[in-house]
Amino acid sequence: MEETARRGPLAIVGGRVLPIAGAPFEDGVVLVHDGRIEAAGRDVRVPEGAERVDAAGKVVLPGLVDAHVHVGVHGEGDGWAGQDTNELTDPVTPHVRALDAINPADLGFADALAGGVLTLNVNPGSGNPIGGQTAAVRSAGRTVDEMVLRAPSGMKSALGENPKRVYGERKQLPSTRLGTAAVIRDALVKAANYLAKLERGGDEPPERDLRWEALGLVLRGEIPWRQHCHRADDIATAMRLADEFGYRLVVDHGTEAVQLADQLAERGVPVLIGPLLTSRSKVELRNRSLSNPGRLAAAGVELGIITDHPVVPIHLLHVQAALAVREGLDPASALRAVTLVPARVLGLEDRLGSLERGKHATLCVWSGDPLDARSRVETAWIEGRQVYGADRANPPF
Repeated sequence: MEETARRGPLAIVGGRVLPIAGAPFEDGVVLVHDGRIEAAGRDVRVPEGAERVDAAGKVVLPGLVDAHVHVGVHGEGDGWAGQDTNELTDPVTPHVRALDAINPADLGFADALAGGVLTLNVNPGSGNPIGGQTAAVRSAGRTVDEMVLRAPSGMKSALGENPKRVYGERKQLPSTRLGTAAVIRDALVKAANYLAKLERGGDEPPERDLRWEALGLVLRGEIPWRQHCHRADDIATAMRLADEFGYRLVVDHGTEAVQLADQLAERGVPVLIGPLLTSRSKVELRNRSLSNPGRLAAAGVELGIITDHPVVPIHLLHVQAALAVREGLDPASALRAVTLVPARVLGLEDRLGSLERGKHATLCVWSGDPLDARSRVETAWIEGRQVYGADRANPPF
């Protein structure tokens, strides 16, 4: 962002504050200075000269975090010209980076701000067994370089129907689930061999290879393996591969994760579930249910909720959370699933996801309970800079 911090203090006063990391409190004050939260509580002194925002009767919440979107790489209404989601010329593309294709002018970014989603993780698509590097970005900025928070923030991989369909139609490897797993395993073995050669050193180090360098970040535990999978058998394969290679696994989508909830909870594997507002458009989705988030949380699984934008429009992230609450997810878990849990998955929990002293002042004022579909964002700030609310009569969707 061109200007990441407000120089003078900002005080948001009088609202119901949902800090996520602690109990909610009424008539609260959130004090912001130099783009960070200086204090949040009921008895916070507002310094003289601070800009005051009256939030009486409203709700103050950290900016929402959607850890799985294609905003910026799947331009809305742009047709083929804006389609940069999948590099389908090779099934193994760990060296491609979402960062290099994100268009800040994509309409999805404006929708994200209006929906209070102030942090996004932009993923490559699921056409390849290994699809490339994800990027965590702010939802506003002129260039992606101003917007980026962490890149790479993960490595996208896909099991199940998508890669088998893409390459099966071409009569090439992988055309089956067993072929997809073999392709992934082969690439990880080659990456491990590459790292071993680098560690041995010697007079003739291996020629630099960006594919194995990128997979090396996964094998060394520097970034998580973001596994697209819906069916229970694919989730079991995901855990099997993670056991074999020792990387940090995150399950994306997880439509049938409830069938293996005990194993996922025991292993500490987060599930980023969604999109939830879709039809059962393919076999993998036949067990999609809005009750699944509540069942996963009740089993002790670390739960996030995602839109997979543009599959579900990103400004409906809070609506998905609200509907999951209607079907059994407790409200506190629902709010964590769109704030602190995805921030933790992205390695940003020290900066985002809760209203705590020292964290980024990335937050929103809502008209009411964010788990009420009738509520809307009135004002939003990213690191103390107002990014939404100047023209409330003209929301971008």
